[in-house]
Amino acid sequence: MKRPVEIVVLSDIHLGTYGCHATEVFQYLNSIKPEILILNGDIVDIWQFRKRFFPKEHLKVIKKIITLASKGTQVYYITGNHDEMLRKFSDAVMGNIHLIDKLVLNLDGKKAWFFHGDVFDVSIQHTKWIAKLGGWGYDFLILFNRLLNKWLVKMGREKYSLSKKIKNSVKGAVKFINDFENTATDLAIENKFDYVICGHIHQPAIRKVKNHKGSTLYLNSGDWIENLTYLEYHDKEWSLKNYRAEFDKTYHIEEALDPMYDLSSLLTNVLK
Repeated sequence: MKRPVEIVVLSDIHLGTYGCHATEVFQYLNSIKPEILILNGDIVDIWQFRKRFFPKEHLKVIKKIITLASKGTQVYYITGNHDEMLRKFSDAVMGNIHLIDKLVLNLDGKKAWFFHGDVFDVSIQHTKWIAKLGGWGYDFLILFNRLLNKWLVKMGREKYSLSKKIKNSVKGAVKFINDFENTATDLAIENKFDYVICGHIHQPAIRKVKNHKGSTLYLNSGDWIENLTYLEYHDKEWSLKNYRAEFDKTYHIEEALDPMYDLSSLLTNVLK
């Protein structure tokens, strides 16, 4: 049985990179039956795309998204900075799949504003080559961290996150995250949005923000590189969930995709 949910928000999956947890993304998507699936940017990492590296587990995620769309789920793919090349095709619609740059929904009488968030990132707007170089370095750091954690587990020690340690210890990184959240919430309050939902900074969060003009609920879906987090909206409530907490090692995929069921067949179904 698939668990019904009204809205699911995923961001920063970064398919096509070494750090991506594609198997876990697939398992999660395979366990639910969403009415709306919002992919809030950096789903396929076009910045770091390599012809020699796109494992079948990553392709399964794309196939699963198309399968959901073919079965009635409304899929909104919001572009991010790592998949910004898709912005030239913004507002394209393929069956139930919508390619957009931002999204506004009315959720039970409340206004929700969805966007990736890279528009607030000055390093991307003015020094994109540095941002891309940083992306490659981050991918290498995650790969090295995985090797380190395998060694730590064998030694009977707890896993360690190098990137989180760096982010938390560098004042500039902390300030950037705070500035990002403050900018997003100030704009949301200014424009009378009840919810503002972002990705980009890989920092999962739900918190109420108030200023002298009003209030809004800030939500960030996090990422599928380190945190493995996602947002769900159901019965008029938002929840921030963690894959590791929701799924254990006994979970089995009930509906593994037939390897002979290729991508062209799925595209044919979704465009019917």
